[in-house]
Amino acid sequence: MTKPARHLQRLPRLLALAWLLAVLLVAGHNAWLWLGQRASPDTDILALLPGASSKDAVRQQAFSHMVDSAQQKLVVLVGDRDWKRAQAGAQAYLTVLHAHADLVAPINDDSAQWQSQWLGSLDRSRSLLLGDAQRAQLATTTAQQWNQRALGGLYGAFGGPRLGAWQDDPFGLFGDWVQERARETPVRPRDGMLFVERDGVSYALLLLELKAPAFSMQAQEQVVPLLAQARRAARTQAGEVVSGGVVLHAAAASAQASSESATIGAGSLLGILLLMWLTFRSLKPILYIALSIAVGCLGALSVSMLVFGKIHLLTLVFGASLIGIAQDYGIYFLCARLAAPATQDSATLLRRLLPGLALMLLAALIGYLGMALTPFPGLQQMAVFSALGLVFAWLTVACWFPQLIGPQTLCATPRAQGFGQSIARWPDLLGGFAWHLVLPAAVALIGLAIAGVARLHSSDDIRALQKSPPELLQDQMRISQLLELAAPVQFYLVRGASAEAVLQQEEALREKLQALVQRKLITGVQAVSNWAPSQQRQQDNLALLRRALLEPQGESPDAVTLTAQAIGESPQWAQALRQRMLDKTQPITPEEFLATPAGAASRHLWLGQVDGQFASIVALRGLTDYRQLGQLAAVAEGMPGVQWVDKVGEISSVLRQYRIYMGWALLCAYAAIFALLALRYRRRAWRALAPPLLASLLTLGLFGWLGQPLQLFHVLAGLLVLGLGVDYGIFLLESSRDQRPHAWLTVALSAASALLSFGLLALSHSPPLHAFGLTMLCGMLLVWLLAPLFTHPGPAAHATPDAQPDKESA
Repeated sequence: MTKPARHLQRLPRLLALAWLLAVLLVAGHNAWLWLGQRASPDTDILALLPGASSKDAVRQQAFSHMVDSAQQKLVVLVGDRDWKRAQAGAQAYLTVLHAHADLVAPINDDSAQWQSQWLGSLDRSRSLLLGDAQRAQLATTTAQQWNQRALGGLYGAFGGPRLGAWQDDPFGLFGDWVQERARETPVRPRDGMLFVERDGVSYALLLLELKAPAFSMQAQEQVVPLLAQARRAARTQAGEVVSGGVVLHAAAASAQASSESATIGAGSLLGILLLMWLTFRSLKPILYIALSIAVGCLGALSVSMLVFGKIHLLTLVFGASLIGIAQDYGIYFLCARLAAPATQDSATLLRRLLPGLALMLLAALIGYLGMALTPFPGLQQMAVFSALGLVFAWLTVACWFPQLIGPQTLCATPRAQGFGQSIARWPDLLGGFAWHLVLPAAVALIGLAIAGVARLHSSDDIRALQKSPPELLQDQMRISQLLELAAPVQFYLVRGASAEAVLQQEEALREKLQALVQRKLITGVQAVSNWAPSQQRQQDNLALLRRALLEPQGESPDAVTLTAQAIGESPQWAQALRQRMLDKTQPITPEEFLATPAGAASRHLWLGQVDGQFASIVALRGLTDYRQLGQLAAVAEGMPGVQWVDKVGEISSVLRQYRIYMGWALLCAYAAIFALLALRYRRRAWRALAPPLLASLLTLGLFGWLGQPLQLFHVLAGLLVLGLGVDYGIFLLESSRDQRPHAWLTVALSAASALLSFGLLALSHSPPLHAFGLTMLCGMLLVWLLAPLFTHPGPAAHATPDAQPDKESA
């Protein structure tokens, strides 16, 4: 034996050793990650969506402000028709939480103290704080009328509750402004608690703050049982407990994803192992297949963590289906080993199989490449994770299987051999068999599929992709109705060169929105300028106050003098009152307001200076009819610096855009794979593509007849139907007539495994995974049934069974 020949003979062993070292390195990295660093999967559903890389930093920060403000909060309403029982229920709820203040704590225990704090923080500017109603009254009401109003407040039996002493606000301007602000929410203080009432039921409102991130699985495991315990305690006193918060939805999604990941992964693995046992009746092939899958998963986890820094839980759920593809390469080698003569060693066999194996890997990677090109971080991560898993599994087969599996290692069971022989009874669609029957049936089937495709309608609404438990959704809707909460995903973004410019634009926007408030499309708006008006507006308010109350109007005394005279006070008393009112005119800025207790609830609305400009958010209250969003968007038209933001509509639009884009990418993938196959199979290349193409058409037609709306995830599944389906064509086209039964056995095992793994995703309660799995279930089943129809070897193969694929005629 020559020296180069000896090197060539030792090359497989060297590759196997090198791959062993690489696998040990990957295994060590995984042990360090999951056992040493205690890494855990990410559960933030927003991390799957585009936006983090948005070029508009202000717009992105505005959305983050709105989401972050809601993310760490919990809202609990303890209700009963008897207010005392509602109070007792709320106290029982808080008693449970008090021992766990490090996990979740009330934002403010004492509403009376909180009210006193925020009133006090605005005291020095109270004369400058005027609402629209007060401004209109000051502009039109005479000094005599203001005098009568002051006397009515002093002596009237029905003057209503006052804030502070009469002489601090004799004309009731600050009290009216506070009441106008109070109308921004139906919540009122009562007996030291926050209170809201609806349909005869009194609710005690508890505002809670999470101390750990809402999407932390560890925090969810601690907080959710604690909240359930507090809920049970409250129900012993009160009749109703309504809870809402991101952590509850995140925990439900995590539990569902974890359960589905375990179910799908275990079901897929057990199904595949059972298939292997029924085929080979030996543990060795099972161990070999499991080895390739395990290395694929370890490699995908390790490299994905290096690339992304973290792994999303849904990536692991999707990755569970990796088992269905990664085992294809091992099955292909095992079945080929069965069909190969005993005189052929496994290294030689692998060299013969390498072109087909490489085509299979490339076709699958092209399918995942389409997913990786989308702007969705979640899809990119899933695609990279799956592609890496396939590469690692493929290398395991190529490097280790020839060393582990010899000519005498395997023996197919009689049942498996019998199934392989059944390919001889499969009809040959291209062999002239009963054309008078086949052609009309094919035309009718394709016609029905095309008619079904014509009936297809699309749905890109992001809300259809989220599915929380019904009880959580009911609670969330109840809270929204009771508290008139502002939606965090629809708002106005206001920008300007300065804080003053932003506030002035806010005030102009609020005036335009009053028309929609009067038409009850919305119940009001939340804006920082409601509390801290622009400096221009504050100066206008002061001028208005002076003219209407503090200065004589022609020959008539001013309102303060008239009031002093009416109650028998001296001119000095009147001057002291004027001075007290003027002492409360210290201008307030947004930063000063937001630093006060009163500003705590509005901090998420002010972005400050971002990317060289100032910006703020104007949120909407009481928006329920989402069909009228166009009217809200129209308000921003023609207003410089004002932009309508509808994150739901924006993401839905992106989904639509990329559904169309990925549809074209799918067609391009067919063209690219056809060009790749044509290099080896020449004019027979279309035979490998016809099964997935026809299966996709029939699946879409079926969805059309069933009324299933088309989504991006159906199109993405179409990419994998192509990537996997073309493998079956390659299996059958690569085989000679003698090898065909084993190739058919390979197709059957591969298709059954794909159905077990991807098909099980159709059982997922996550709408995207369900849509993906259902498409794969229908598509792969059809590909399996159709593949032999187009890949029959024909009469030429009967005469030359060992002919090379590229030399065979169509």
